[in-house]
Amino acid sequence: MSAVYAYPTLVGKIEVAVRGARIDGKPLQLSLISPRDQVVALHQVERDDWTEGVLDLEVCLPEDELADGPWSGVSCVAVLTEGATNTRVVSRLERRRDDTRRRGEVRVRRSTHFARAQLDVAVVGSHGGVDGRTLGKADTPWVVDLLARTPARQRDLEILEEDFRDGPQQWLRPFADAPWLIDTSGEAPTVLLNTSFEGLSALLSGARSPLERATAGLVAAQVAGEAWATMFQSALSNLEFDEDGTPHLPAGWRGAVLRSMLPEVFPRLPLPDALREAHDRRADGRGWAEVQSRIEFAAGRRGQLPRNLLATIRAVSRSQEGTHR
Repeated sequence: MSAVYAYPTLVGKIEVAVRGARIDGKPLQLSLISPRDQVVALHQVERDDWTEGVLDLEVCLPEDELADGPWSGVSCVAVLTEGATNTRVVSRLERRRDDTRRRGEVRVRRSTHFARAQLDVAVVGSHGGVDGRTLGKADTPWVVDLLARTPARQRDLEILEEDFRDGPQQWLRPFADAPWLIDTSGEAPTVLLNTSFEGLSALLSGARSPLERATAGLVAAQVAGEAWATMFQSALSNLEFDEDGTPHLPAGWRGAVLRSMLPEVFPRLPLPDALREAHDRRADGRGWAEVQSRIEFAAGRRGQLPRNLLATIRAVSRSQEGTHR
């Protein structure tokens, strides 16, 4: 549904392109930027410990309409948001001399995002003596995926906020004391964040000090690690089999999870052999405890748990040093 404004807005199209990206100063492969799907995939096999990504944006506005319109103080901004952490980062895009397009950088900090962030571009200005009016937005936002290795539009992980104690979902009431749950029963896995868990929403959305930011990053890493481990277990429970009992990857997100994680759980085996090994060990219990440890380790790495734990330990240490001075 389109928003209706009580003042004139732009009719012309706002076109947004991500022309390049860098992770910790190193250029990202262009294959991880999909102009067709408008997705940037920031999870790289070679870099599990990156700190900051930078996206180079180029925006084409209906300049003739802006020049003739009844607006003043017009500016163009990129807005990066993520519901899971209530993160909102606004970056101004500028037009240089003799350039018809607006350009700028959007910074994506790994410690302040969880899974998939949405990148919108808006034109704001003044009309009727009121500043900050939204004059127009891009039709389709870009997606910045921190967990994907390929830039696909399909959402593999849904993140929702629910009140486990007093909310409308009755089945969540028994879990009122849980900070979050991972639900893999639907068509897409879902992370449910409990808004009634004291301090959780405030921590994820309002972290300001270095210690608070480090703690929020640790919580997000824990959630992500649990999500990966739970998704792997669910996927392994939904294998497809040939008549001779040979297991095959399931369809949809479950197959994608196994395809991406099995090489980390069984790094020396080809994918079909790794799938067979995981299934057989789970079925007969032979060495399954060891496999579970491997799953937890791989899931923790994907959720950036070791890195965020180290950052939290260092933040606590610095905080203690400050109190003793």
